[in-house]
Amino acid sequence: MSSKRITAFTGAGISTESGIPDYRGPNGVWTKITPIDFSEFMNSEEKRRESWRQKLSGGQRMARAQPNTGHQGCATLYRMGRLQTVITQNVDGLHQKAGLPEENVIELHGNSNYATCLSCGKRYEIDEVRAVFLPDETVPYCSCGGPIKTATISFGQSLSRVVLEAAENAARNCDLMLVMGSSLVVYPAALLPQMARQLGAKLVIINNQETDLDPHCDLVLNRQIGPTLSAALD
Repeated sequence: MSSKRITAFTGAGISTESGIPDYRGPNGVWTKITPIDFSEFMNSEEKRRESWRQKLSGGQRMARAQPNTGHQGCATLYRMGRLQTVITQNVDGLHQKAGLPEENVIELHGNSNYATCLSCGKRYEIDEVRAVFLPDETVPYCSCGGPIKTATISFGQSLSRVVLEAAENAARNCDLMLVMGSSLVVYPAALLPQMARQLGAKLVIINNQETDLDPHCDLVLNRQIGPTLSAALD
């Protein structure tokens, strides 16, 4: 691996090895619960209640999950001075837990480990919300009166323009885009590897299943991410 300016692009597949289920697979999250559209959350207190019920009834699996060898491999590449940025579709914060600095992780879809007020932007820890919600399912509101929501991007909610621009810059400035664990079916995120390839970067995909971008890659490995990345670093 001779590249010096690597951008990693990661999806749910890198975190399934940490015990976090994906969303669209045969046993994925969306086979068990119906996602709540952002407009529904904003317009209905009952939908806000259901959203928090879904979030808090699942225990703390995501918060307690630990980085696996895929996340650790990205952190190793960063410490070697070869990986510049991780763009992730995941909301679990495991790249940061593995040792990547916050400023080198671009979370396209936000982070589920805390919440924010949709009016003033104030941050709330999940335990604060849990203390309000769990006794009698009281929908949490900010001190300013605005609705509180997990700091994630919901269906129907636009990506942050600032975050997307940062991701586009990372795609433009890499010499290798390393895609791991993404089916590349969610747009506009899936355009980023294509952008990097069109601008001359090498494109490598490590994923259990085929993607539509496979024919345009320099290398495709349909294997587990952690062991494959570990072997490449040895």
